[in-house]
Amino acid sequence: MRTTLPTPPTSRLRWRRVASAVTATAALLLTGLTTAAHAQAADPSTSKVTWTRSCALPRHAGEMACNALRVTGGRTAFQQQHSLSAQAADASSPSGYGPSDLRSAYGLTSAATSNGSGRTIAIVDAYDDPNAESDLAAYRSQYGLPACTTANGCFQKVSQTGSTTALPTANSGWAGEISLDLDMASAICPNCHITLVEAKSATMTNLGTAVNEAVALGAKYVSNSYGGGESSADTSYDSAYFNHPGVAITVSAGDAGYGAQYPAASRYVTSVGGTSLSTSATTRGWTESVWRTSSTEGTGSGCSAYDTKPAWQTDTGCTRRMIADVSAVADPATGVSVYDTYGADGQGWATYGGTSASAPIIASVYALAGTPSTGSYPAEFPYANTTALNDVTSGSNGSCTTSYFCTARTGYDGPTGLGTPQGLAAFTG
Repeated sequence: MRTTLPTPPTSRLRWRRVASAVTATAALLLTGLTTAAHAQAADPSTSKVTWTRSCALPRHAGEMACNALRVTGGRTAFQQQHSLSAQAADASSPSGYGPSDLRSAYGLTSAATSNGSGRTIAIVDAYDDPNAESDLAAYRSQYGLPACTTANGCFQKVSQTGSTTALPTANSGWAGEISLDLDMASAICPNCHITLVEAKSATMTNLGTAVNEAVALGAKYVSNSYGGGESSADTSYDSAYFNHPGVAITVSAGDAGYGAQYPAASRYVTSVGGTSLSTSATTRGWTESVWRTSSTEGTGSGCSAYDTKPAWQTDTGCTRRMIADVSAVADPATGVSVYDTYGADGQGWATYGGTSASAPIIASVYALAGTPSTGSYPAEFPYANTTALNDVTSGSNGSCTTSYFCTARTGYDGPTGLGTPQGLAAFTG
């Protein structure tokens, strides 16, 4: 597998840390960036894991970036666990965590077998993946999951207007993101139906329209694996696209390290941070820490500049909305297996990370837990049952003046929220 060298950290998603989306876009245009840089996992005991961003960076105000990172070289945690060399990895076989690993890590093995029938998870992404259904079939076949196809009524792909034929332009980078999202929903809730809603572009207005379409089609669990810089328009986006009582809407916290982004900052969504996940000799069998590769690469977190703090969020250092609420695996070095065949990057099996992995994982945990109560905002459910989560207490995603904004601790912290799933109790209400 080809290994790529890292580029300087100044070229990475710094735009997420500024309050104005317009200012962020100007910065991107000045640097002439269209894709993000490569990174390495700093684990001296293994060959370095390298990866690249799946999607191009935004070039205009109001555009979003997907949070998928595709591994390009090195030895992942899965390969270490199974004593596989880095050289043994190729596109013909999985090289990251699969469904049984994720279910074991998050106490979902029994629920994944028995729950989810009749429930629909919606995946919202930009552009079209022409191979979405066939790639999903390959992933599910590899892991012995039941078929999920258009023909059997389990899978559907629609545009942001609900059309099954007038689909957006295809995009290779977002196709990788789509495959990641579909595969994670399948891994956690194999009995669930899946609706893929494809926005015609990566603007917040089009992606938000796709969220509304997903809810209109009946989904009670909606995953969003994208984000951008905060702006004064965010509160209007909240009311226009994310205020859906009785629907669990998850949003990835971002991959640029410490700093708030939108729509993770929306008070109506469950903001999902990212961890590094490895096997251990503990009773649980797994251990987690904050995912961070460098000062500009790792899970997002922070205090929103615009969004109102919801009543159920009680940390005292941030007077507005705090990111994140909960978390799950996102480190590419401890990444998940994905099957993708569309475009230059779609060569078959690959390992992916980023909070684009953790957002659909958490959306699918909500789906296993059952239909949210009428009028509820499911983001508040974990706050009512914090003991049913794995508290992540080590690691940091950057530097900040208020420690818990960027550093794990006992109880709530920004990078991992209240923790990671340990069964379903924290996701019911």
